[in-house]
Amino acid sequence: MLNGVLTTAHLIETTGYQRPADIERCLRQQGVRYFWGKDGPWTTIDLVNAAGGLKASANDGMYQGAIL
Repeated sequence: MLNGVLTTAHLIETTGYQRPADIERCLRQQGVRYFWGKDGPWTTIDLVNAAGGLKASANDGMYQGAIL
């Protein structure tokens, strides 16, 4: 996964659907924003989390060793 991007291949594995139209329907029903690429729909982890009501953290999510 590159920079939190969920490709069509990731979505096929995650949803179990093989056809791009079925993946699109699943994303739409769940309220996940998505985009179309040459292979079908793709989205990001942040957009999936937003559909689930989670917000991105204020920092970049990187572990800060200074907190120990």
